[in-house]
Formats: sequence, structure tokens, C-alpha cells
Amino acid sequence: MTPFHQLTATSLSGQLISMADYAGKLVLVVNTASHCGFTPQYTGLEALYKKYAAQGLMVLGFPCNQFGKQEPGDADAISQTCHINYGVSFPMFEKIEVNGAAAHPVFSYLKSELPGVLGGRIKWNFTKFLIGRDGNPIKRFAPFTTPEKMESIIMAELKI
Repeated sequence: MTPFHQLTATSLSGQLISMADYAGKLVLVVNTASHCGFTPQYTGLEALYKKYAAQGLMVLGFPCNQFGKQEPGDADAISQTCHINYGVSFPMFEKIEVNGAAAHPVFSYLKSELPGVLGGRIKWNFTKFLIGRDGNPIKRFAPFTTPEKMESIIMAELKI
């Protein structure tokens, strides 16, 4: 089992989820925020998820309040933004930190494997990581990279 598949995270509803549940899937991990200029990317992420879920794509959202305090709400507020405002149906997890000593293990691992231009730090909300079906990280995408710009890479990885 890969290091990614050995990790766990708590869902927005409080359930402990093993990343091993996503073995065999192409996984897109995103740190999200409800009050960010990039928040409309939820629409594109949901579109990718709906379009390619049957072929094996899984999108996982991890709310984070470390950048400009753009995710100040509790689980209910986050859920309302995601589900009601953007129609998000992909799994959302509890609010976490992505940088610093309290960084969630999923992000600590992904940053160590794909450090990016800031030497292992997340720059802002909506940084995205694509993890292969085998659990190995493939590519890191900057916050300004829209879901639509990632579609060709996702299609290639899904062999569509």
C-alpha cells in the first residue's frame, strides 16, 4: 500500500475516512475556502467529478482557513456553501491546516512528494494535487489553474 493510501481524514460530517477507500481511483485533492476569489472553482471541480466519476475520478475537498481567513465557518456553514451554493457532491472533509506544524498528514505527504515553487508550502486556497490510481502523486496545480485547464491531464490519466 502506498503512503497516500495509509492516511486518513475526517469527513465534514465527522466520519473517519481512509484514503485506501480511494485505491484504484484517480484522486484530485484540493484545499478549499468558501470566501476566496477562487471559490467559483467549486463549479468546475463538480463538473469534472460528475463527468469522470464513472471512469474513476474522485475529487476530495479540504477546507482551510490559513489564507486570508477565507474559511471562517463551522462544518454547517462550509456544507451550506459547498452543497447549496455550488452543488458539490464530491466528498468534503473537516477544516484543516495545510502549512505549519499542524498541517494535516495528507497535505504534509503531498507537499513532500510535490513541493512546488515555495519549497513545500501551499501558496493559497485551491492548490490541487492529482494522485494516480496507484496512490502515487502525479502533479501539483497552482490555485489559478482552473479545473477546466486540468481536464486533458485527467483524461490522459483515465485513459479516455
